[in-house]
Amino acid sequence: MKLKLDITPDLVAAMAAEVKAGEKAVTAAMREAGTGLKTAWRGQITGAGLGRRLANSIRSQTYPKAGESLNAAALVWSKAPVIVGAHDTGPLIRSKDGFWLAIPLPAAGKSLRGGRITPGEWERRRGLRLRFVYRRTGPSLLVAEGRLNTKGQAVVSRSKTGRGKVTAPIFLLVPQVKLPKRLDLARDADRALDSVPGLIVANWVDGKLL
Repeated sequence: MKLKLDITPDLVAAMAAEVKAGEKAVTAAMREAGTGLKTAWRGQITGAGLGRRLANSIRSQTYPKAGESLNAAALVWSKAPVIVGAHDTGPLIRSKDGFWLAIPLPAAGKSLRGGRITPGEWERRRGLRLRFVYRRTGPSLLVAEGRLNTKGQAVVSRSKTGRGKVTAPIFLLVPQVKLPKRLDLARDADRALDSVPGLIVANWVDGKLL
């Protein structure tokens, strides 16, 4: 008995179609996984009370940016990696010069540059000198002699009689601060990774049914 195998154009076309279906499925799966991880991370950040602005720093991108590929990949990242990373790891923060960390109190107000105001900036803006107060049983302080305005911030007292003048605590001084861990990004990343095989299969099957 003689057997003969012919590779017909229909079989070649079927194989090409299957490869194309695979490219679509993998690319769609990576896009879904990346978008899902971005959404999960943003949800974690807002749920931890860190604000919508920081949450929106999470971005995602599928590669290739155009077209489809069996080697498609998704990248999810933050445009504020230092801040997000700090809340994800809960690091121990020390002063970079080996002295104190100055934690502003409500009377200090806010920095004009954004973020926390420093003792140097506070003195330049307020025209007051800060005085060190050592406390043996708690954090030491930087205080100023002045008055509190309607916002509860310390300012220069213009009173000649001293009326309304107070000694206001402006900064707490601590040797180090342990930032609490408020995020678990690896948890959602692992879930996204585990979901990829199922997403590929689902998209491959859906593509055949269309």
